[in-house]
Amino acid sequence: MFHLGWFLSYYPQGWNEGHSDRGNYFPNPDAYVDFARALERAGFDYMMIEDGSFIPDAFGSSMEYSLSTTFAAPKHDPMALVPLLAQATEHIGIIATMTTTFYPPFLAARLMTTLDHLSHGRVGFNLVTSHNDRTAQNYGLDKQYPHDERYAIATDWAKAVTALLTSWDDDAVLDDVEAGVYADHTKIHQVDYEGTYFSTRGPLNAPPGPQRLPVICQAGGSPVGREFASTYADTIVAPSGTVEWMTEYRKDIRARVAAHGRNPDDVKVMFLTDFIIGDTHDDALELQRRKQAEAESDVSKTLARMSFASGIDFAAFDLDQPVPAFETNAARTTTDAFFKGREHLTLREIATQLPPSLTIVGSPATAADQMEAVMEEVGGDGFLIGSSVTPRAVADFAGDLAPELRRRGLIRDGYADTTFKNNLRAF
Repeated sequence: MFHLGWFLSYYPQGWNEGHSDRGNYFPNPDAYVDFARALERAGFDYMMIEDGSFIPDAFGSSMEYSLSTTFAAPKHDPMALVPLLAQATEHIGIIATMTTTFYPPFLAARLMTTLDHLSHGRVGFNLVTSHNDRTAQNYGLDKQYPHDERYAIATDWAKAVTALLTSWDDDAVLDDVEAGVYADHTKIHQVDYEGTYFSTRGPLNAPPGPQRLPVICQAGGSPVGREFASTYADTIVAPSGTVEWMTEYRKDIRARVAAHGRNPDDVKVMFLTDFIIGDTHDDALELQRRKQAEAESDVSKTLARMSFASGIDFAAFDLDQPVPAFETNAARTTTDAFFKGREHLTLREIATQLPPSLTIVGSPATAADQMEAVMEEVGGDGFLIGSSVTPRAVADFAGDLAPELRRRGLIRDGYADTTFKNNLRAF
């Protein structure tokens, strides 16, 4: 068996795609609530809502492309969506993105605990360090911290937040009306945390939630990112790459997790994978051909992704020349995926001949065949689907693919526990 998750953006879903329902998916929460219910019926483990705190303006040195095409903007804060999704569902995990660079630890810990209570133990938090100078400027800095220092900040932050989340003993809440004591003050402790970047007195002024330490999600790609993820994460978002790369990545993460004294089976690596689902296998192949033809006819979308990840304006380079050497302090792993080992290619070739990655293409039956084969070779733990939320996506994934996987016993057919963390660790 393997796990399924959905990588969601709280922005205009499928705005310029076929099968979209323009106007009904942003910012209308009802569409996301309906989608969460559909994923729960289909047996998905979680929805992970990504986030960003800026409007991209690197590509073309302007916000024009981003705002005219809804590329990574506009976005609403995912935290406000979490209680609505939780109230409308019973089992599925709900992960919202939180930046360790700009969320004060006390605010973060209190929000985590509150949402854990409101969701009855079904929340998680995707910890990001934030990579863009524009984000830093929105929070009062001139430039973003250096890449590796961002992870040093994240580690300090995680220690402070953990101290706050554990500042109440398990039996601190007595709720004893006859004795007139709600909580035993001797079992609630100051943390007096003093780190390099953060300090907090504590204790947290909210009792522990059902999970106490909510599920932590992280996307660790660089060496320092992998180390941070293996130290704190319960589920890790990873690019798919080749099957061989996926296998080695998972082995590396599990070794790092074990080195920290944790059980590798408790950390689920979820590979962000492209899916093209058709009514038949031939239909899916035709959809793939059209998608590739569109990418080759207009490289702007790929160039914008490169600019977003690196902070470099690739609209300024000659498409038919190799890209001059450059360095980035932004998303290094994502940028390296585009360029590392491909420096001899022209920018056009890089944009149209993307690095090897896993794409599942087929009918529900043939897609299930491919997913089963990949997980058998990689060893687990599951797939993260990042398609736009459209009626077609609901039909393809929740209506057709997931039932096929369930019939084969490849995904869960129910939720054994009440909390997200325990369900994630069920297999």
